[in-house]
This record gives sequence, structure tokens and C-alpha cells, in this order.
Amino acid sequence: MTAAVPTKRRLTRADILPLAEYVKTRRERRQTISELKRRRRVELGPFATFYFENYATMWQQVHEMLYIEKGGEEQIADELAAYNPMIPQGSELVATVMLEIDDPARRGTVLGRLGGIEDHFFIELDRERIPGQPDLTRENTSPDGKASSVQFLWFPFSRPQIARFKAAETRVVVGCDHPNYGHMAVMPEPVRTALAEDFN
Repeated sequence: MTAAVPTKRRLTRADILPLAEYVKTRRERRQTISELKRRRRVELGPFATFYFENYATMWQQVHEMLYIEKGGEEQIADELAAYNPMIPQGSELVATVMLEIDDPARRGTVLGRLGGIEDHFFIELDRERIPGQPDLTRENTSPDGKASSVQFLWFPFSRPQIARFKAAETRVVVGCDHPNYGHMAVMPEPVRTALAEDFN
């Protein structure tokens, strides 16, 4: 019996490919990560989508930022510092929540009604609620009460909660209880199975 491969919890400089090498396989890598992200995605109501992050999604994000901005070695350090906190450390789930509204005029109106939404996201396990913890280093809501269209959230789990999340019979729900955006969605079983691998 072979031992399980440990889940990677941190990106280092050694993980970063030379830009020319990444470009050679960029199309294939983007296709692979797109399929992985599909199994880590939950839509919530008409505008919000949870994208649950892990080492692989952050590896791809760092390489895409380097590909787009071409900032060289100095940029690598900045990207590692920015995206390493988004890799779950074994007792949490980490999500980027996108508030996706195509029409610019409508987007401004909707986001203007969703100030403070960063404090209203949650995950429920058989009705036990785990509140999301927003990234306090960024402006999640502007001073005039307009929500950012991108929210970063951490959901810390206890050991019993992890065990329940991993159990196939557990009903997992993602939700938001903001007064102007009250929605809940049952997490599909393939997504629960994929996210269970984020835990130790």
C-alpha cells in the first residue's frame, strides 16, 4: 500500500516555473485548472459565486499574474506573499466570492446595496453555522457603503466539524444572510468530496 501524498500548503520560489516554460504549457494548464475549479465552485443566488481555493488554484493564479504583468523576480515575491494566505492549511476552507454583475450601471446599484456583505457569508453543516472570516487587510466595503465585487473568506473548522464535512451523509450549505442578499445553496456532492481533500 502506497502512502498518501501530503497536500501542499505553501507556494515557494522553487514552485515557480520560468516564464518561458510556463508559456509553453499554458493552454493545457489552464484547461486542467478550469476543470478543477468547476468541482470547487458553488453558485449562491443570482450574483454570488464561491470559488474554493487550494494550492493548485493559487499556483495557477501566481503564474497567470506573472504572465500578464511580467514583473520578474521582484513580482514573484509579491505574488507569493499575496496568494499564500489563500491556501487552506488543513483545518479551514478558503473561498474567493465573486459578485458577478455584467451590466456596469446595475453593478454599481447592486454593490451599493450590499455594504458589509463580507460579514454575512457562512457554511452550515446539518444546521450548525460556520461564519466566514473576511480579509481585514483590504477594503471589503468602501467608506460610502459599496461592497467590493471580490471578497476573500476563511472558514475555520473544528476537528468534529471536519469529520462531519467529510461524511457523505452530511448536508452542507453555503449561504449569505445580508438583509439585501439572503440566499442559501446546498453544496453539490462532487464539490463536497473535492473540498474534503483540503482538510488534514
